[in-house]
Amino acid sequence: MSQFDLTDDQRAIQEAARRFTAEAITPHAARWDAQHHYPKDVVQSAAALGFGAIYVSEAGGGIGLGRLEAALIMEAMAHGCPSTSAFISIHNMAAWMIDCFGSDAVKARYLPGLVSMDSIASYCLTEPGSGSDAAALKTRAVRDGDDYVVTGSKAFISGGGVNDLYVTMVRTGGDGPKGISCLVIEKDMPGVSFGAPERKLGWRSQPTAQVNFDGVRVPAANLVGAEGQGFAIAMAGLDGGRLNIGACSLGGAQRALDEAIAYTRQRQQFGRAIADFQATQFRLADMATDLAAARALLYQAAAKVTDGAADKTMFAAMAKRFATDAGMAIVDKGLQMFGGYGYLQDFPMEKLFRDLRVHQILEGTNEIMRVITARELLRFCN
Repeated sequence: MSQFDLTDDQRAIQEAARRFTAEAITPHAARWDAQHHYPKDVVQSAAALGFGAIYVSEAGGGIGLGRLEAALIMEAMAHGCPSTSAFISIHNMAAWMIDCFGSDAVKARYLPGLVSMDSIASYCLTEPGSGSDAAALKTRAVRDGDDYVVTGSKAFISGGGVNDLYVTMVRTGGDGPKGISCLVIEKDMPGVSFGAPERKLGWRSQPTAQVNFDGVRVPAANLVGAEGQGFAIAMAGLDGGRLNIGACSLGGAQRALDEAIAYTRQRQQFGRAIADFQATQFRLADMATDLAAARALLYQAAAKVTDGAADKTMFAAMAKRFATDAGMAIVDKGLQMFGGYGYLQDFPMEKLFRDLRVHQILEGTNEIMRVITARELLRFCN
């Protein structure tokens, strides 16, 4: 990327994602939402373009792209369906964690299926009693010979009950972040069970459920990284996950802006198109400006995460907070311009509104993003 533009390769990646979205996602997204249908075949078909392992290394079988390229892909797919794009993002985060921190044996066992998306992975950090206070998690893994015995529950897990692998943060030591480790747990291991699918406001094209572990014996070889490294691994994954969820908000916001422009050009009131009214034009201008600002910050943060910059975590948090807040506000403005029609399921605005709302909560709430930003600011100022 040059200072203010995409490279030719990045534009080609963006265009490939846009074509895939236009053909495989956009025409079906409303039906998936209405029927609460998980389009596993479409999700898996993304792997043919490398979208199951976007920033998994080439040595690991992935396409080895940077976080900006990943953001471009997520943004493009979210233009068609933020829920489906976010689901693919979570799989990519889990696959990257295994590729980056897993042993050769763990990578050999799991990466081929993850890259092809014959196996799909979930990320398991949040628990019923520990959300923003993630380091307080209680799921316990006790070493017993060549296994860990895992007991506990994880909450709000995308893909819970349908995905094949669960990259899970567990407590192997004492209280606090240094007592947390990371294990790959398979769906069919005895003692793994799932709660009922959650009934959600949005994100209805992907299943979400509680994941329960009742004395699950997990081979010690499934440890990702070293004992006590799990929280650091989880946070490293979230730097990229926050970029991706911000990018999904950009894609949804761009869709809302596109729809609002098209609608206001054809909608007639008081004898003229409502796009001719200055009030409408001001609102469209604000939407476009806010979207451009959010996109610029998110792309900058993506470049910093790829480069391993010292302030990458701060910028990832700032970009996630700003892009998801801006995305929600842009969709809200767009829905308002549709009037009563914006509230109907016959039009895409209400689905965008429902889908983007959760982006301000997951991958760390936007309140926690402010905490991270302030903490990093104060650290760098010392």
